[in-house]
Amino acid sequence: MSTIQNAHEAIPKTMRAAVMPQPFDIVIEERNVPEASGDEVLVKIMAVGICGSDIHYYEHGRIGPYVVEKPIILGHECAGIVAAVGDKVTRFKVGDRVAVEPGITCGRCDHCKSGRYNLCADVQFLATPPVDGAFVQYIKHREDFLFPIPDGMSFETAALIEPFSVGIHAAKRAGIKPGETVAIIGMGPVGLMAVVAAKAFGAGKIIVSDMEPVRLKAAIKLGAHHALDASKQDAAEVIKDLTGGKGADVAFETAGHPHALKTALRSLCRGGRLSIVGLPPQEEIPVNVPSIADNEIDIYGVFRYANTYAQGITFISSGIADTDIMITDRYPLEQTKEAMERARTNKSGSLKVVVYPNGM
Repeated sequence: MSTIQNAHEAIPKTMRAAVMPQPFDIVIEERNVPEASGDEVLVKIMAVGICGSDIHYYEHGRIGPYVVEKPIILGHECAGIVAAVGDKVTRFKVGDRVAVEPGITCGRCDHCKSGRYNLCADVQFLATPPVDGAFVQYIKHREDFLFPIPDGMSFETAALIEPFSVGIHAAKRAGIKPGETVAIIGMGPVGLMAVVAAKAFGAGKIIVSDMEPVRLKAAIKLGAHHALDASKQDAAEVIKDLTGGKGADVAFETAGHPHALKTALRSLCRGGRLSIVGLPPQEEIPVNVPSIADNEIDIYGVFRYANTYAQGITFISSGIADTDIMITDRYPLEQTKEAMERARTNKSGSLKVVVYPNGM
């Protein structure tokens, strides 16, 4: 039984949802508004960013073992307003503005108890089959995976906390220390937010690489010191030159491309650390194992994030970077298919495409 507090507005019985019945197809359907009970919160979704994983499901209908077997609602980078709360909710009230951490974990397994809940085998992650996502007007979500956002933070910015969390987690895994040089290979939205994360962790020099000028320009605006066009120069060699022949202390591979992974490894100094963020289409990539061993390179896998949202909101609220430059395209819910196509086909012009389920 939910405790409906409708001091702000009445909650409708039905809502609009952008549903993917099959790859390359999005239709608008009418769905029942979910009812929050217990420790659940009903969130009116105000902004949803389109992620690379959304595009991958839209194009291929699967990512690795996660296969779309029935119509699904995509979207997991989201924020909104509390519309109702269950009778066991203690942290939120109607009208609160919140960022939504999309993965609800069991809280009982060894990984959850040790703080590495991103490794929970029973996670229910928005827009990961068979779980529906946030291209919809309302979702219900457990209160411990909602985070209050300040009045001055836009819903679009709050939605960016999700990709920002990946960068924060990568920075934590690699143990970035103040003053270190960080190389980030790949300037998609996650790579761009990783620039902000590296800056937040005190990196002394941030060097990035990509092949799209619009992304390289954005990286500089967000705090990168050097932006290298990988289509015109050997990024690893330039990184070595920029560090006096030493190489970067830390590298992030965020492109999910075999060549980018090799570039990241080659860019590191002896004893350097690599966070692998991007997921390549193939399972196996040849790497120079003798070089990894000889240089004692530490390699960290990065899967989503854990315990990053509150920190991410604090970082962005501090004004560390103008992340508004990331928002390049805006669409209402009814044009979700157009939004997906824009994100899929306009990599040279779009950074982050945002959908507004309850109006722009």
